[in-house]
Amino acid sequence: MIEGVTFRPPRPEELADCALVWHASVNDYMSRLGHPLPPPVLEPAMRLGEHLLATDPGHFRVAVKASPGGRRDRIVGFGIGLQREHVWFLSQLYVLPEEQQRGIGRALLSLVLPSAPEAGSADAARDGARGSAAFGRRPGVLATCTDSAQPISNALYGKLGIVARMPVFNLVGRPSSPSRLPSLPQGIEAIALEPPELVSHRNPAAPGKSELRQTIDAIDRDVLGYAHQSDHDFLRVQGRTGFLYRTSTGEPVGYGYSSQVGRFGPVALLDETLTAPVIGHLMSAIEPRGATSVWVPGANDRAMVAMLRAGLRIEGFPAMFCWTRPFAAFERYLPASLALL
Repeated sequence: MIEGVTFRPPRPEELADCALVWHASVNDYMSRLGHPLPPPVLEPAMRLGEHLLATDPGHFRVAVKASPGGRRDRIVGFGIGLQREHVWFLSQLYVLPEEQQRGIGRALLSLVLPSAPEAGSADAARDGARGSAAFGRRPGVLATCTDSAQPISNALYGKLGIVARMPVFNLVGRPSSPSRLPSLPQGIEAIALEPPELVSHRNPAAPGKSELRQTIDAIDRDVLGYAHQSDHDFLRVQGRTGFLYRTSTGEPVGYGYSSQVGRFGPVALLDETLTAPVIGHLMSAIEPRGATSVWVPGANDRAMVAMLRAGLRIEGFPAMFCWTRPFAAFERYLPASLALL
């Protein structure tokens, strides 16, 4: 119990308030580091909140304080976890600066943690693993991604065994030398993923919608450790264009996403030697209107070299991937963002 604060699921109309809490919290510590944020653009954060509320309502909680005079409650913090098969990932945990150090963040974390991390069967079913008891028996994983400049938060997660394991670097810029990246090797083709039902109609050789989902799920389970079809659907609706990469005989070798607004990823590859050619293809196939932004795990040295050769630069301090036990081949993966792997 925290005096004057109650915890409950959010209402849809409160997602804008959550986005403002995120901006105020991040801007507070970034300002102390000399890197204040620009004015908030709430729509992307609200769309992500809508997606996570729809897919993981049981892992989304807000901290509220009653306002005097009968006005609506004031959101002072929120936490969002997402469960994908056997992996639980803390997507966001933020508290207003003036309300910090009261235990609100710790309380929110306890409310969004999975009650039975070894299970996840209901979430596995929702993401395409219906009826597969094998995923319920796999050891549960707790994970998150946090700023390296947040020692208090990192210590809180570390006490739960969610220990910082790997840096994640933000590379930003307009590709000035994409021609320095190799082309796709002979025998590797790119099949557009968006929209899948039209792709099949336009190209009889393209995989159908059901086959496509099964193929993407298989790649994700090999590379990331779990399938998350609902997140793929969300990314495509939000304007990211994806490609399935496969051999001339139809064997899948990976997938990748980019967008006209410069958001890059996720990229998952079964063969890490294809990293530079796939990045080169994505950069040439989709020319962003502004700068490209991509998060590169420290283990993915091939992606780091390719992005730097293309003309991007490392910006700011790194984030940190944290987990209780290994679950993904990050040397073959680029995440969609720090809040949605």
